[in-house]
Amino acid sequence: MKAMILAAGLGTRMRPLTDHCPKPLLPVAGKPLIVHHLERLAAAGISEVVINVSYRAEQIMAALGDGSALGVRIAWSREDAPLETGGGIRQALPLLGQAPFLLVNGDIWCDLDPRRLPPLGEDLAHLVLVDNPDHHPSGDFHLDPRGRAQEHGEPRLTFAGLSLLAPALVADEAPGAFPLAPLLRRAMAAGRVAGSHHRGDWVDVGTPERLTALDRRLSTLRG
Repeated sequence: MKAMILAAGLGTRMRPLTDHCPKPLLPVAGKPLIVHHLERLAAAGISEVVINVSYRAEQIMAALGDGSALGVRIAWSREDAPLETGGGIRQALPLLGQAPFLLVNGDIWCDLDPRRLPPLGEDLAHLVLVDNPDHHPSGDFHLDPRGRAQEHGEPRLTFAGLSLLAPALVADEAPGAFPLAPLLRRAMAAGRVAGSHHRGDWVDVGTPERLTALDRRLSTLRG
């Protein structure tokens, strides 16, 4: 299985830290945030990784190269301007191939072992959901007792930014910038989205304050 890491965002919420450093390269416990992802993927046996880049792309590509130092092979999907999540995946499909792939938001940290995720079968997506954090108390989706992700329903959980996706979810969309969420909701309405509730460690590293807190916690664990 291949993986795709989303790393093309502008990092607006992280300013001023991202004024001169792209978000994926911000350090956490002594290494760039994106390196944590790549190391976890390599440990899970996922060696082929597609990374989309746009803002300060050259810095990211220069820092990671072909990925061999981290035990992976990186294919770069360059975007002249950010294409949003859906558009970024759509552009990268020639690099991803026909099989389901693991999608990872570049601005999270999670201890999930991707080998624990079940195969898609006839579904178009399998979403990893987590308990709602303080900064997102209303959540995103409902996970019903059958393990199906639903747009509506209670209780609600937050999308972790980790998922298994079938290329068919975006393949018929026109090239260009578009979000992924409406496509997921459409697939949910068709009964083709599963989910699982991850109860381990997860952080949306979306602000300088949360980055600092994660860096402090992981550095303490390493020490």
